[in-house]
Amino acid sequence: MKKGQTAEWGEGRRSEVAEEDQEDEREEDDGSSLSASWKLYEAYNELHGLAQEFETPFDAPAVLVVGHQTDGKSALVEALMGFQFNHVGGGTKTRRPITLHMKYNPACVVPVCRLVPGADPSVANRMSLPEIQAYIEAENMRLESDPCQFSEKEIIIRVEYKNCPNLTIIDTPGLVIPAPGRRNRTLQGQARAVEALVRAKMQHKEFIILCLEDCSDWSNATTRRIVMQIDPELSRTVVVSTKLDTKIPQFSRAADVEVFLRPPACTLDGFLLGGSPFFTSVPSGRVGSGNEAVYRSNEEFKKAICLREMEDIASLEEKLGRELSKEERSRIGVSRLRSFLEELLQKRYMDSVPLIIPLLEKELRSSTRKLRDINQEISNLDETKLKEKGRAFHDSFLTKLSLLLKGTVVAPPDKFGESLLDERTTGGTFTGTDGLQLPHKMMPNAGMRLYGGAQYHRAMAEFRLVVGAVKCPPITREEIVNACGVEDIHDGTNYSRTACVIAVAKARDTFEPFLHQLGFRLLHILKRLLPISMYLLQKDGEYLSGHEVFLRRVETAFNSFAESTERACRDKCMEDLVSTTRYVTWSLHNKNRAGLRQFLDSFAGAEQFSANSVPSGVQQESYLGSNDNKSDRLKADSKPNHSAPGYDSIPCNPTAETRLVDLLDSTLWNRRLAPSSERIVYALVHQIFHGIKEHFLVSTELKFNCFFLMPVVDKLPALLREDLELAFGDDLDHIFDITQLRHSLGQRKRELEIESKRLQRLKEKFREVNEQLSSYCI
Repeated sequence: MKKGQTAEWGEGRRSEVAEEDQEDEREEDDGSSLSASWKLYEAYNELHGLAQEFETPFDAPAVLVVGHQTDGKSALVEALMGFQFNHVGGGTKTRRPITLHMKYNPACVVPVCRLVPGADPSVANRMSLPEIQAYIEAENMRLESDPCQFSEKEIIIRVEYKNCPNLTIIDTPGLVIPAPGRRNRTLQGQARAVEALVRAKMQHKEFIILCLEDCSDWSNATTRRIVMQIDPELSRTVVVSTKLDTKIPQFSRAADVEVFLRPPACTLDGFLLGGSPFFTSVPSGRVGSGNEAVYRSNEEFKKAICLREMEDIASLEEKLGRELSKEERSRIGVSRLRSFLEELLQKRYMDSVPLIIPLLEKELRSSTRKLRDINQEISNLDETKLKEKGRAFHDSFLTKLSLLLKGTVVAPPDKFGESLLDERTTGGTFTGTDGLQLPHKMMPNAGMRLYGGAQYHRAMAEFRLVVGAVKCPPITREEIVNACGVEDIHDGTNYSRTACVIAVAKARDTFEPFLHQLGFRLLHILKRLLPISMYLLQKDGEYLSGHEVFLRRVETAFNSFAESTERACRDKCMEDLVSTTRYVTWSLHNKNRAGLRQFLDSFAGAEQFSANSVPSGVQQESYLGSNDNKSDRLKADSKPNHSAPGYDSIPCNPTAETRLVDLLDSTLWNRRLAPSSERIVYALVHQIFHGIKEHFLVSTELKFNCFFLMPVVDKLPALLREDLELAFGDDLDHIFDITQLRHSLGQRKRELEIESKRLQRLKEKFREVNEQLSSYCI
């Protein structure tokens, strides 16, 4: 070989070696990039499972499929996966969200599926496709008979397959548009439950929403209407028109197809991911070996999908009379949608990696702090320390109660306060015998949400206002006649007694219900102090978490004290009301004599005595029934004047005596109720009723303040302390539930340890992936 040829051969050989080295480097780079991508998908899949189990504050990017029933959601998901796994058909078939962590693995010639149990997402049980199908169908059947019908808890499945994209897809239950009418109330309830579930899933900002529309007119926004309530600009939404093969024959003109493929921007109202909708068709038929199966293998199913895509493009070009552009072809078919979603999700993954690491570190610190607190709680499960904690809780609880009664703004009114309308709903209303209620707008601070002492004062003010406005019930003539009765020594009528009988009966029937209503209302207000006090204790870090038996005992003791105190106070008020309505004392029941005198003096003509013949004092005492010496003067004035001759048998004033006889005849001797007698009875009854009402108001308010409110301050502390010491002497282990608490703390400790280890492992994974991706980009 010549020297020049040798040199040329050497240079050519070096060039070939260099190209081979470059190719090996490219393959090595591709392999490292693929390895980094796989680790990235695995890390995000584990992150998604961790977020589902422990409700951590981060979500891995995923594709959320949203659509109505029979829009072809499950069929489209199967087409994206490249194999069938779910039950597809009419009606509600997906009753739990199904999360599919799909991973491309060319070594898996058949789908390798793993079902992630709810107990530990880091562990996945390998199952065959029939077993996965059976599990999903069993869950759907279980929920179909369940009252809730649907569940937010996801069924998590990990899939590795040579035809799978690197995607995480969440298939949600189908939205329902129920028919109106009472007969469809069950379906209407299901529709509301499904929509609430789907809306809750769409709230996650990391999710890409795959919005399915089965319509040939874009102005019909059935699914978009719900999606745009969460994503108004459709900035993270991909719109897909399903069942394209059924829509193409519906178009008669090429212009209609043009509008369908390129909808105006004003029609979609937003900025779609990808710029415009995608259009897909999934061939019907199931994979299996039975007679009803259309495809014998998943490979046949995948080929049918590709063939359907080619047929759709051909049909569109035939309708349009032209070839589709490259941009139009990029929106038609399951394969195009799959590639777009895969690239979009991968970009989201890579963009989120630097943000996930700080979140994982923050969550790891929080988990470590909780673990340290639990270890401290376990070490404090000592008899002496538990008693000290119980006594400290007792003192703190009483302090919060006193603070609430005196007034505070520490507890938020929007959470714990009650307006007067709410208070009436839960604590009862002040309603008289007529059934009427005081409009709540007439009460000061009616719209304000109050609690504690402020609420107690408002309720007492409403009681005063309502009872103070009560008028004497109407009196019928039959009641007056029945109240007259027969005396034990004569059959005449005593209208003073009649008025007393009617007045005390009316007062008792009127005011006794108010007494029970006041007790129930104030008891409701007092019992509300317990949960508010617990909130304040939790806020200040003085709450005994985990000691449920002890807390229930405190709650029982407080409620029992409140109920017994209210009952004792109400009994005292009832005794006072009974005594006031059992015996009429004129000095108490007839305070406004001037008004009564004015009323009686208004009688006219024959129903009055002459001022000259009968003294005014005699008029008053005869009508009011007094028994002082003025009656003696009436007798003296009625005696004949023996000093005048011939005056033995003739009265001094015949006209006055005649009128007196007429009055006695119309009142004492005659059972026919005259207008004058009726008016006198009315006046006396109203006067007595008013006196009873005034006394009832004052005494009831005073007694509830003294015997209901004050015991909370001066008697409750001693009672709770006595109950606490008694509990300590009985069974400390039972009171604090030490055994159960130690078990629950141990369980929580193990869960936190698992969570901390997984967070640490995830943090290292994401840091490694971030370093690999960074070096690959460089």
